[in-house]
Amino acid sequence: MQHRHRETDRCCRMLLGDVFPNFEADSTFGKMKLHDFLGDSWGVLFSHPRDFTPVCTTELGRAAQLSPEFIKRNVKLMALSVDSLEEHHGWSKDIMAYNNAEPGSQFPFPIIADDRRELVERLGMLDPEEKDRSGMPLTARCVFVIGPDKKLKLSILYPATTGRNFDEILRVIDSLQLTAHNRVATPVDWRPGNSVMVPPSIPETEAAALFPAGVYTKDLPSGKKYLRYTPQPNTQQQ
Repeated sequence: MQHRHRETDRCCRMLLGDVFPNFEADSTFGKMKLHDFLGDSWGVLFSHPRDFTPVCTTELGRAAQLSPEFIKRNVKLMALSVDSLEEHHGWSKDIMAYNNAEPGSQFPFPIIADDRRELVERLGMLDPEEKDRSGMPLTARCVFVIGPDKKLKLSILYPATTGRNFDEILRVIDSLQLTAHNRVATPVDWRPGNSVMVPPSIPETEAAALFPAGVYTKDLPSGKKYLRYTPQPNTQQQ
């Protein structure tokens, strides 16, 4: 039996908790090996269909604008498409111009070149419903969030026709980082500073000790005490 936490090369079969493949690739920041590049940081690897295309330009433009926010959270961004390094370098200038950046400003994170389509196939990033002019499947808009332990923490898959919301990606990273160190869950539309939820697996007596700021239970017609809220912890639980 294969263990689900082993490093996997299986296309489209990565599960949450699997070690992310330690691939090597050329990028606009030079040759990189994923695990070495990440070090002790979190990582976001996101793919896009092609360079010099409209939706992709707006996406990478927004990611570049938000780059300081990702850095604050100890997160390294990496983009990937099936174009060459030369095209990536040229396109990154267009992206910075789209952002109205100062001429000569450096694009803030690496774009990985996968012109042989090896990584997009290995990582299950192809959208079979959308084809390019030659009839080849376009790269889907995948998002992989990788933890400092190099394990997959979150994956989101968008079709090639739908642009992503990078503010939402920041929000889920805030949740992932909070819940990695505290026995809490974040409710719908949660933002940092909002109340969090006490998981049902924590008994009431233990919850009282874990959350000295107090636990509020919402009364429900069923009489079940499963909607329990507490202020967001400010320190990591031991």
